[in-house]
Amino acid sequence: MQVAVIKYNAGNVQSVLYALERLGVEAVLTDDLEIISKADRVIFPGQGEASTAMRYLKEKQLDQLIPNLKQPFFGVCLGQQLLCEYSEENDTACLGVFPVKVKKFIPENSFDFKVPHVGWNNLTELKTPLLKGLSDESFVYYVHSFYCELSDYTIATTNYVLDFAGLMHKDNFYAMQAHPEKSGLVGERILRNFLSL
Repeated sequence: MQVAVIKYNAGNVQSVLYALERLGVEAVLTDDLEIISKADRVIFPGQGEASTAMRYLKEKQLDQLIPNLKQPFFGVCLGQQLLCEYSEENDTACLGVFPVKVKKFIPENSFDFKVPHVGWNNLTELKTPLLKGLSDESFVYYVHSFYCELSDYTIATTNYVLDFAGLMHKDNFYAMQAHPEKSGLVGERILRNFLSL
């Protein structure tokens, strides 16, 4: 199986490569359009800032390629947010795969809720084969200040300040706000399920 991990100068990519290696998959980190197009699976991870990331994607014409890919595609953290239509982070137009807006957490009570949201939180209302074998009490690890709104594409919900889309799915596109590579056995199961789609 050929797995491409999209390179776009976002952080946290190396830990995703290590997580795949632990599953016996040697992925290639690349921004090459042809390699990405021909891959059996594509993973779009990253931590960073939305407008800077979109600028890089446009420079490399990845903004044109990504929405038209047909193989199973998995956006993680910033990768999930960039698949949406718009992010409040620096007023950024994103890739538009999901007709969903990305908003900044505004905690009503700063004593109970800190931004960024950092730490373990559970997933509820799980759907689709990506989450096969997991329960509503499955915990995953988050690091983020922005969240994807709930929509018809939400396949798992997380609550922090409010309910938001922990995972989303549309056609061949899957996306997750938390970090599967940092989420222990639950994250490993999600990655395995994605590779088996």
